[in-house]
Amino acid sequence: MPVRLRHNPPYRDVVTLNRMKRITESLRIDRWLYYCRFYRSRGQATAAVSGGHVRLNGERPSPGSRVKCGDRVDLVRDRLAYSLTVTGIPQRRGPATEASGCYVEDPGSAREREARVALLRQDRLLMPRTDGRPDKRTRRQLIDRKGS
Repeated sequence: MPVRLRHNPPYRDVVTLNRMKRITESLRIDRWLYYCRFYRSRGQATAAVSGGHVRLNGERPSPGSRVKCGDRVDLVRDRLAYSLTVTGIPQRRGPATEASGCYVEDPGSAREREARVALLRQDRLLMPRTDGRPDKRTRRQLIDRKGS
C-alpha cells in the first residue's frame, strides 16, 4: 500500500495570509486586559468586560471584541478609573515593564486616581484604632462611620 504524503503549505493563499496578519494586529479585549496586567486572570477580565466596567472607544464591548493600536479603553477597577490609549498588542503576559509599553494612560485620569487613592489613605488614617478587639465605644464609632 503506497503512503500518501499530505502537503499543505501553511499559507495556501492570500486570504489565509491576510487573516493571520489581522490576528496579529488585533487581540480580544479580555486577553489584552489580562496580558497588560489589569486583571490577575482572564476570567476576571472577561467578567469585567461582561459586567460593563470596560468601554472600548466609548461603547460597551463584548469579551470577544478586538482591540487594535489607537483604540481608547476606559475601565473601572477597584472603583478607580483608567483612561488608556492602546499603543501595542502584546504577544504574551510578560513582565509589567513589557505590559506597560502596550498602552499610554491619560495624564488627567492618572492624577484623579492618585488623588482618590490619597484621599482613601487619609480616610483610613482617621478610622478609630485599638489594640486588638475594639471596645464598645470604638465599635459604635466604626458602625456609625460605616453607615450600617
